Amino acid sequence: MNTAELRQKDVAGIKEEIKALQKAHFGLRMQKATQQLGNTGTLRTTRRDIARAKTILAQKQAAK
Repeated sequence: MNTAELRQKDVAGIKEEIKALQKAHFGLRMQKATQQLGNTGTLRTTRRDIARAKTILAQKQAAK
C-alpha cells in the first residue's frame, strides 16, 4: 500500500490495514516454513508495509 493512500485513511482504517497485513505476513511465513513460498522477497515487503502503516498510525495518534 502506498504511503499517500494510508495517510488518507482514518485511524480505524489504518488499524484494519495493519491487521490484514499481519495476517498476510503470517500466511507467507507459514508458506516459507513448509517450503511452498517461491518468492521470499514478499516477506520483506509485507514486513515493511506493516512498519509503514504503524508509523503513520503513530503520527496520526500523536497529532490528536
